[in-house]
Amino acid sequence: MNLRAPRGVNLAALSLTTIASKLAPTDLRYFLCIPSLSVRPSNATLAHMKNVSPSYLKHQFLIAMPHMADPNFAHTLTYIVEHTANGAMGLVVNRPQELSLADILEQLRPDIEPPALCQHVPIFIGGPVQTDRGFVLHPKGLSFQATVDLEDDLALSTTQDILFAIADGVGPEKSLIALGYAGWEAGQLEAELAQNAWLTCPFDADILFNTSSELRLEAAAKHLGINLSLLTSQAGHA
Repeated sequence: MNLRAPRGVNLAALSLTTIASKLAPTDLRYFLCIPSLSVRPSNATLAHMKNVSPSYLKHQFLIAMPHMADPNFAHTLTYIVEHTANGAMGLVVNRPQELSLADILEQLRPDIEPPALCQHVPIFIGGPVQTDRGFVLHPKGLSFQATVDLEDDLALSTTQDILFAIADGVGPEKSLIALGYAGWEAGQLEAELAQNAWLTCPFDADILFNTSSELRLEAAAKHLGINLSLLTSQAGHA
């Protein structure tokens, strides 16, 4: 899969191009830059995306079908941040990696001992593109240097100040921190849906914030009344 990277200020009605311009390295610092995690697959670029009205699967979950062969997405649940005629961008939300917030903070502010609670805050694999870039999904209410209001009281922040706030106990009470993202070029996600690679599911904050990561995929399927273990090659639409 080829991918892309949007992020900025007030995504509510912005195109991917606008979002990307808000997040250009010249405007905002990446909140995470860990060389050992730096992977830069994809020849995709947002530079060619045009202004279009957001539509399609924005603010929904993608459930990987059991026969998904791509190891980057097998058995994954992905939240779609943006989807237009020119492409899509999302975050995998059920793959914690062997990193905690404490590990990240040790690099971002090495002179301050991370609070013990940070050792139990997982960092998720958001996708295979730009795995040194960080994203935090959280309920609306608090704004940081780069915070985007999504839908259904959900927000996305991408600067390191939110990590410091979480560590210091003044950040959002619920959050999901991810490194990297997933994305699709124009028409690619639609083609994968037609090939029965995915099921789509309405967003549910309870699945994202109140369900343990290993149960999120199953919970999203149950939201549709589906048992994934019984699926083979059924249609990819919900």
